[in-house]
Amino acid sequence: MSPKRKSTGKKAVATRKRRAAGKKAAATGRHRAAGRKAAATRTRRATARKAAATRAHKIEEVAPTQPVQVPEPPAPESGVQATPETSIPE
Repeated sequence: MSPKRKSTGKKAVATRKRRAAGKKAAATGRHRAAGRKAAATRTRRATARKAAATRAHKIEEVAPTQPVQVPEPPAPESGVQATPETSIPE
């Protein structure tokens, strides 16, 4: 950019900041930037929420749908059992 154009550009910016229309234009730019930032935040949060829901759903699918049956211990034999009073015959 030529030096002449640079100085003209700076003057235009200074004039824009002083005039009401320029202030409004600058504010509009800021508002749009804020809107874009808010939209990006909403999108990012929604994506994270969806990912968490998907992970939870996958975990539910992996879990067994019916209760697992635990085998019962074998019944004790009907023979003589050791107690503190009796000893096991050898």
